[in-house]
Amino acid sequence: MPIGEDVTLDRKSPGDVGSKPSSLCLPVKSEEDFLDEQAELARAGVYELLGSLLAKAPDQELLDLLSNIDDVDPEQGEIAMGWELMRQASRKTTVEEVKHEHFGLFVGVGRGELVPFGSWYMTGYLMEKPVAVLRGDLKSLGIERNEGVTDSEDHLAALCNAMALLIRSPDEIDYETQSKFFKDHIEPWAEQFCSDLQSANGAHFYRSVGFFAQSVFKIEKTYFSMQV
Repeated sequence: MPIGEDVTLDRKSPGDVGSKPSSLCLPVKSEEDFLDEQAELARAGVYELLGSLLAKAPDQELLDLLSNIDDVDPEQGEIAMGWELMRQASRKTTVEEVKHEHFGLFVGVGRGELVPFGSWYMTGYLMEKPVAVLRGDLKSLGIERNEGVTDSEDHLAALCNAMALLIRSPDEIDYETQSKFFKDHIEPWAEQFCSDLQSANGAHFYRSVGFFAQSVFKIEKTYFSMQV
């Protein structure tokens, strides 16, 4: 499930809306199955991390977690470089500084420097047709907005949370459904947003987040193309 109070969307099982996920752990059939399962959990965790970082500024606990990431070899690829950049950036900021940075970038007085909504990037306006299409898809998947959330569902943080929910529901959500959701609602605009974030005047810590997120979305495109 998405991280704590940063959750913007949640998934309800059809026919059992109030139930909680079972804690029963079934044994995997083989080492290959185990490795596949761990890879999917890692994917979901990365989406949850991105959802948390985009929804609000990291607190001290998350900054400490990022700053203590094990040594990463940037030559292992863009995602490895992204982890390293976030590790370095988290060591150079404070909770107050990154809180101010997040506000200036994504909230602002009236509007932040960036607009992290899919509808804005795809049409130039907020609350346009892409939001209506997204809401229909979310409803069909049993995903709904949590109480108290004011941002529309096409905020990139919410879309990352939605992807994590889909990944964590492998018995109900197949790769084709994951792929369609990603291609319809994230792929058309998220990489451009990440590029804009990296070049934003007010970005410091979040420049590393933009690089990491862009690397993740590139890998996801490749991943889904291999699953077809």
